[in-house]
Amino acid sequence: MESGHYHHLERNSRAKMKSFRKNQYFYIMLAVLTIGVIIILLNMYELHSMKMEHQLHHQELQKLPEIEAMSIDQTKPINDKPVVWIQGSGNTKVNHNGRFSYLKHVHGVFENMGFLVGESSSDDWVVMWGHDYPFGTYEKIMKDLKPYQRVNHYPGSGYITNKVSLAQTDFDFIPKAFEMPFKKKEFLEYSTNHEDFSWVQKSNRHRGIEVKDRHSLDLSKEGSFIQRYVSNPFLIDGYKFDIGIYTIIAGIDPLRVYVVDGDALFRFCPQKYYPFDDSILDKYVVGDDYLPMWEVPSLKKTFSDNGFTFLSTFNEYLRRSGFDAKSIWDKMKLAIRQVILVKEKELIKSLKNYRSKRNFFELVRFDFVLDDQMNVFLMEANMSPNLSSDHFSTNARLYEHVVFNALSLVGLGHFTSNTNRKNVAYYDDSILVSSSDIQVLPDYCETDICIGSCKRIQCKLCKKCLSKTLETDIKIAYLEHVERGSTRRVFPPVMTHASALEWHPASSLLDGLNMKNQLIYLWFIGKCRLDPAWCY
Repeated sequence: MESGHYHHLERNSRAKMKSFRKNQYFYIMLAVLTIGVIIILLNMYELHSMKMEHQLHHQELQKLPEIEAMSIDQTKPINDKPVVWIQGSGNTKVNHNGRFSYLKHVHGVFENMGFLVGESSSDDWVVMWGHDYPFGTYEKIMKDLKPYQRVNHYPGSGYITNKVSLAQTDFDFIPKAFEMPFKKKEFLEYSTNHEDFSWVQKSNRHRGIEVKDRHSLDLSKEGSFIQRYVSNPFLIDGYKFDIGIYTIIAGIDPLRVYVVDGDALFRFCPQKYYPFDDSILDKYVVGDDYLPMWEVPSLKKTFSDNGFTFLSTFNEYLRRSGFDAKSIWDKMKLAIRQVILVKEKELIKSLKNYRSKRNFFELVRFDFVLDDQMNVFLMEANMSPNLSSDHFSTNARLYEHVVFNALSLVGLGHFTSNTNRKNVAYYDDSILVSSSDIQVLPDYCETDICIGSCKRIQCKLCKKCLSKTLETDIKIAYLEHVERGSTRRVFPPVMTHASALEWHPASSLLDGLNMKNQLIYLWFIGKCRLDPAWCY
């Protein structure tokens, strides 16, 4: 009996234990579920809090311009990106984007540099790129430019690019020319003494050119000029061609001129020169439908198959043919320098009507031909040279290269840099250039002559003698050199380190230049003496 009672108790005990375990599992699961619900609720609360905080932060950001407007200089441009105003020719159609298609590479380079394309009505534009000469239509705007604004034309640049004016500039590298009908008598006398010469009659629009003898010319045609024809051109595979050198006038008074040294434009006549027939213009006139370099047999492999630039392809052809390419390019650069130096005084006069000479720069293409003795002849200088690759898409790289290097040279990359202050002219930014960066000629500045007086030219660049205006001009020249890319100086001329070290006050190197041009030239000599990287 006791044994049965024991077994009964044992069975009850097991049942209670089993029931306890079930209850234990239930409470554990309940606890886990409760904790999970709490975690979910906490997460929902955190998400709600973050959303509310984001909304409050966004509202504060919207108010920020109003808050900042109470404390910042209201003359600053407010756009995040600097604005470029691109002005096309008034009689040219625009594409579906409202842009001038022939300026698409200009648009593209500016946008890739970080600019926003705006309009003249944009009060905060920092650069205007105009196809047409802007000093008529936009005269009022041009005379009221802010210090940081830049325009891609100089007042008076027509003295360089006007075909009649340029053709009558007296240099050996410019074929003799006579303006009609004003110089009819001089032409008749000259042509009588040079009966073997052929002539072309041109207008300032450069249309209707045809080789003629002197008896077939219209000597009474106004707005035209008669120019000697270079009848023995240097040919490649029998084709006559011209060479376009892109040139940037970065500064006037003092003068700074650079050429794009990384490439050039080569245009070939569509038909072979010989047998010569003056009635077939395609033999000797380069038109819009010129023969491109990649279709000239001797140049195709280097340019197309091996991928060289136009300039490198031409230089390689000259090397293989036994010619000195450097001497030819040096002659063309000398011609550009001499023409601009002669015309600079007219540009200086024109600039007197404007607030500052520092608002402007100019891109010009100088076109040359070579004769069979490798003499160079300057034929014309083009304001707003063609930059459209619509006709030859392969030219796109050349045009973008030219525009980018021109803009970089004149400091426009500053407006998209991290240190950007859009309402400050870039040469006033001490982060970019300081007065210590521009000091030169220590061997002269530390002499008793320069310590006691600023009269000598070698002393005028010393710190105590340097005027504020000249200091600013030199700072700009410093920054041009730093940002020059593939451009190289034409004026002041490049030099060797040895020739810079040889300079002394009695040297004739600076003779014939106005004082400001002497000083900027001497400053580059001084920099070259300190560091050969500044010699070229």
